Amino acid sequence: MAEPAARSCCLGWDFSTQQVKVVAVDAELNVFYEDSVHFDRDLLEFGTQGGVHVHENGLTVTSPVLMWVKALDIILEKMKTSGFDFSQVLALSGAGQACFSISDCPVWMDSSTTAQCRQLEAAVGGAQALSCLTGSRAYERFTGNQIAKIYQQNPEAYSHTERISLVSSFAASLFLGSYSPIDYSDGSGMNLLQIQGKVWSQACLGACAPHLEEKLGSPVPSCSVVGAVSSYYVQRYGFPPGCKVVAFTGDNPASLAGMRLEEGDIAVSLGTSDTLFLWLQEPTPALEGHIFCNPVDTQHYMALLCFKNGSLMREKIRDESASRSWSEFSKALQSTEMGNGGNLGFYFDVMEITPEIVGRHRFSAENREVSAFPWDVEIRALIEGQFMAKRIHAEGLGYRVMPKTKILATGGASHNRDILQVLADVFGAPVYVIDTANSACVGSAYRAFHGLAAETDVPFSEVVKLAPNPRLAATPTPGASQVYEALLPQYAKLEQRILSQTRGPLQ
Repeated sequence: MAEPAARSCCLGWDFSTQQVKVVAVDAELNVFYEDSVHFDRDLLEFGTQGGVHVHENGLTVTSPVLMWVKALDIILEKMKTSGFDFSQVLALSGAGQACFSISDCPVWMDSSTTAQCRQLEAAVGGAQALSCLTGSRAYERFTGNQIAKIYQQNPEAYSHTERISLVSSFAASLFLGSYSPIDYSDGSGMNLLQIQGKVWSQACLGACAPHLEEKLGSPVPSCSVVGAVSSYYVQRYGFPPGCKVVAFTGDNPASLAGMRLEEGDIAVSLGTSDTLFLWLQEPTPALEGHIFCNPVDTQHYMALLCFKNGSLMREKIRDESASRSWSEFSKALQSTEMGNGGNLGFYFDVMEITPEIVGRHRFSAENREVSAFPWDVEIRALIEGQFMAKRIHAEGLGYRVMPKTKILATGGASHNRDILQVLADVFGAPVYVIDTANSACVGSAYRAFHGLAAETDVPFSEVVKLAPNPRLAATPTPGASQVYEALLPQYAKLEQRILSQTRGPLQ
């Protein structure tokens, strides 16, 4: 019997908060190898909890960078021991959680730079001006503000710093054996990159620290081949000398690639917090959400919106109104009408970030605030309200539902068909479900294939056309668009009313 043909492949890496993970994807886009190193379990000597160190002030949250280096070594040795054929690797790429690398690296949970955030916003004319420039208002975890903190607190260490990397570009540097540039997409999460011109904003650089541009290097398109693997990997593991390294990016942009979003599509992750990924052509940056350069199409953008009151809020209302039963919860959605007879609800048991509201607020069809709804109306008000908020805030960033729009649903609530039906009805678009267990990793492997083809201007959608298709889960009910086109402006008005009551009159 003939030997099986060697399997040409690309590797996708994910340097995340709790682990380093790898997948190998063949030319038919099948995942045929995966492995991971979990920091708390496999690297006890670093003493992390949840992959991080929380400092005494409760605000500073960091990860030891050497831990990521050691995890990479361990995975490569495991692959070698298992007989993995590195000689067939055409290219590799990867994802890193968004932040930057020092010996103890601040991670996304860090919130110790509030003063620097206010300084940066003031330097460019306010939060909205910064958002228009860089895609986001100032956030504590964003790199520019972390750099400003180090410069202010330890100017000597800053002056001796030759290069500043993100986790993504640092991880790529490990494979190159030399500094890797920062890509446009992950670079958009720094409060430093001008997202329209795709160059560093001189005003933002100047507000953070001196000589910053030379320490960051020039940013590059996300599909760039930034070099070949260093001779160390060729000699130790048998990588081919021509194995390409495609620019690494952030975990969210890599997930967009892994879910294969296209123009007009939305991905909705229904987890502890709910996250919306949007593909945008003409973004309108706002004080909420984030706009990034699109990792798979340099002409377009992606946006990210987070909603804190996700699955825990759904479970609370299930417990209170549906006897702790998802099947009773589903029955309520099936037995109540679209639009809920005009009854609208806002359910924020923890302080929401999109928008900044807390508490439960219920309104009758006559726009009067009421203290309670019948149990089935309560359940529909929760789910309709969650999805109407998502649509309103997505449209606030420039998103528009198109005839070809697909919604990709992931996370725990994506298993409930009745919840997905409401999602399809509110957005007026079909909902698909997709397995995203390794979306950042798989997206990185897809991006490696795209990097190989990008020099010939092959679009990403062409590169990934063989990947498994998502499964259709719900299509809009006839008449849904008329119902929600009337209700959405109503919901938006009530949201503003609650905001003005909690904040005082809007400026």
